[in-house]
Amino acid sequence: MYFYDANGDKLFQDLMNCEEYYPTNCELEIFSEKTADICNAIIGSGDPFDLIELGAGDATKSTYLLKYLLEQKADFNYLPIDISSNVISYLNITLPVTLPGLNITGLNGEYFDMLKKASSISGRRKVIMFLGSNIGNMPVDAAEQFCMDVRNHLSPGDMLLIGVDLKKNPKTVLAAYNDKEGITKRFNLNLLERINRELNANFDVNQFEHYPTYDPETGACKSYLISKADQDVRINGMETIHFVKDEYIFMEISQKFTVQQIDQMAIKASFKPIAHFFDSKHWFTDAIWVAQ
Repeated sequence: MYFYDANGDKLFQDLMNCEEYYPTNCELEIFSEKTADICNAIIGSGDPFDLIELGAGDATKSTYLLKYLLEQKADFNYLPIDISSNVISYLNITLPVTLPGLNITGLNGEYFDMLKKASSISGRRKVIMFLGSNIGNMPVDAAEQFCMDVRNHLSPGDMLLIGVDLKKNPKTVLAAYNDKEGITKRFNLNLLERINRELNANFDVNQFEHYPTYDPETGACKSYLISKADQDVRINGMETIHFVKDEYIFMEISQKFTVQQIDQMAIKASFKPIAHFFDSKHWFTDAIWVAQ
């Protein structure tokens, strides 16, 4: 989350709109064209439920579902969760205007703290949404543990709607994290600039270069910053950190999965996978799991 200061937010929005970064458009296609199918799976027998979104952001994708659920007169409440108070304030103000009749309770804080709070607010059936392949922003073992932790906050019959980026041609994956405009590069270097500003450091961002890798065997796409020279960096009066030329800083991971791996992850976390919704290229899936 340290990537996302004001400039980081803007750069990430720019990245989502750039030609090479396919995940956003793939998932938008799923939500816009498979709206009814997803919602009907969520509604199930028609019992009232709470639709809880982890990391709601601007709720662009969710709005497709919210609108359809309102049109179908589904009995539900929408509880977006986000670490950003600005995001929650924005959603609390704007969504009731754009979606009249929506019952919304925005929750500002860490995911699992807010899931506990959601349970104290309502005892309804829960449908958790975790979109955007955010599950890929952690190594596989951590992703599996995250899903287990989510399951521990649910009761049998509750659901998880999870967006996952799929393994595909390595060139396509790598291009998404090494765009021609250099947005991903600026996004990663912005973290050094934030450290300079907020922790009184003296990183020379011109002395680091962006280096992404993708391993088609493991599905791990990783981003690094590589030191261009021997250099010393001071952070907030701490002991000086020495970088040798070509030394790396690991920045982030964007893990890709197969459908089989996704289903196995569900089962390992005590869910039953019941549906996959794909974009037209089969580059991305939104899967529905039911807590067992």
